[in-house]
Amino acid sequence: MTEGNVFATSQRSHQCGALRAAHAGIAVTLGGWVHRSRNLGGLVFIDLRDRAGLVQVSFNPDWSTARAIADAAAVGVESVVIVQGIVEPRPAEMRNPNLDTGDIEVRATSIRVVGPAMTPAIPVARGKNDQLPAEDLRLRHRYLDLRRPELQANLVLRHRLLQVTRQYLSDLGFLELETPILTKPTPEGARDYLVPSRVHPGEFYALPQSPQIYKQLFMCCGFDRYFQIARCFRDEDLRQDRQPEFTQIDIEASFIGRDDILALSEGMIAAIWREAGHDVSTPFERMSYAEAMERYGCDRPDLRYGLEVHDFTAAFAPLDFGVTASAVAAGGRVRGIRVSGASAWSRKQVDELEALAKSAGAGGLLRVKKTDGKLEGPVAKFLTPDAEAALALDDGDLALLVAAPDRISNPALDRIRQECARRLGIVDEHARRFLWVTDFPMFEQDSATGALSAVHHPFTAANPDDMAAHPDAPEQWRALAYDCVLNGLELGGGSIRTSDPRVQSRMFTLLGIGDVAEQERRFGFLLEGLRAGAPPHGGIAFGFDRISMLLSGGSSLRDVIAFPKTTAARALFENAPSSVPSDDLKELHLRSTVEGA
Repeated sequence: MTEGNVFATSQRSHQCGALRAAHAGIAVTLGGWVHRSRNLGGLVFIDLRDRAGLVQVSFNPDWSTARAIADAAAVGVESVVIVQGIVEPRPAEMRNPNLDTGDIEVRATSIRVVGPAMTPAIPVARGKNDQLPAEDLRLRHRYLDLRRPELQANLVLRHRLLQVTRQYLSDLGFLELETPILTKPTPEGARDYLVPSRVHPGEFYALPQSPQIYKQLFMCCGFDRYFQIARCFRDEDLRQDRQPEFTQIDIEASFIGRDDILALSEGMIAAIWREAGHDVSTPFERMSYAEAMERYGCDRPDLRYGLEVHDFTAAFAPLDFGVTASAVAAGGRVRGIRVSGASAWSRKQVDELEALAKSAGAGGLLRVKKTDGKLEGPVAKFLTPDAEAALALDDGDLALLVAAPDRISNPALDRIRQECARRLGIVDEHARRFLWVTDFPMFEQDSATGALSAVHHPFTAANPDDMAAHPDAPEQWRALAYDCVLNGLELGGGSIRTSDPRVQSRMFTLLGIGDVAEQERRFGFLLEGLRAGAPPHGGIAFGFDRISMLLSGGSSLRDVIAFPKTTAARALFENAPSSVPSDDLKELHLRSTVEGA
């Protein structure tokens, strides 16, 4: 190994893309892939590529043997070669400012093909205006797609972000501890991937949706600061840009409160963003769940623009207008947003917004606009002076309203707000508005049955003040939970945990797991750990794939995962999932019910 060059081996001296003018005059041995080649009739040029970049290699009778020139002329693109030569400055007129190695070239004395390649199924080298092949085709030939400099840069950045995360948490005394991959099925909001046991017929492991229970058990064991770059698995219904397996930064700590976790998380986020070349101001803004839903109709609001939701119920309740009157009588509200300068939008454009609202569950969209001092729209003639004053429209403004219960109006107004901001071009793409959303509801209540379900997960602690004030009304409890949001995207979330086994048992009962034997069957290993003496503890988990995507500038999680699944949860390169021979199933004590399987 050459001193100071960690990439030097017995088969290469330098990386192709690492050569610079300072290397002029030295002999080098390079290994890489043939990116492009040009045969100019006795003169051959090869752009040789490795993960550090490209360098031009020239073959010329003045310094190359006839055999070397012939071999260089014959080598196919994407073949792997080892080249020996001398680094020389390019003539001034031949320098390439678009390449980091553009001031030099390697004048080759020999070339040896060590990995001949067949014609690639998809191109790696692209011209400035060339379109990428279809994504499914690129995923099918991922070994070629991953040779693209853009994807290699993404994975290199991902590596760097991982190392910064590890160093930051290690410096704060956190221990990187591993939790099982084959574990017990537990409910955490999605279906488990099940793994049959060969040696225990009829019994199954589950792949972890998160390390939640194990990291709480670490706290019971006395490992007071834990983290893990955890692989997680969720068998969710197909959704755009979700992966069935993903990576999260998983954190848990003892003798800690909410503010402690938020502060250490902000420091970690700042360190990660700094590694990618961005400064982040701390502390982050904070907002309660109730405020976020009231002002934005969403628990992960994008704060880069206004268009806040307002409540016009008091002004609209007295109106003799059937839509609003019936909605208010049924316990709903009239809420909406004012959009400056949107009164000129066409009927078609506003109808498109109404279609968005309906797709989110609303029955329709009320519109009022002000043009030349006059209010217009189906509801305009019913407005009283008080209602006009409440709308507070200026000339050119458009009010978009939904009359419905909050559970219907919130998602509809959230969709409308986002689309209006996009149309108006008021989203600052360079802004970074981090936000903590806190004080989530502890439970969701089924409107028909009254049954409770956990908003986060069953191990989240309820606010003790709420439990004391409303001991028999758990639907009014707030959770000691918090989410980190950036520009309308959830980066991560966590909570203070329930550390008292009696309280945890009560939480299970409230969630419909009231039978003690059933609690022990499903969660006995957690309850046993809590009974052994558990410190107050809490934690958080961040979606590392999403963070990597944002910082790389990628448009999809698949841009930052080496071998991702499609939106149909298929791995096209390795062709998974696939059928299994019946003899293999029999050994696992399984039988397929799918015809032909």
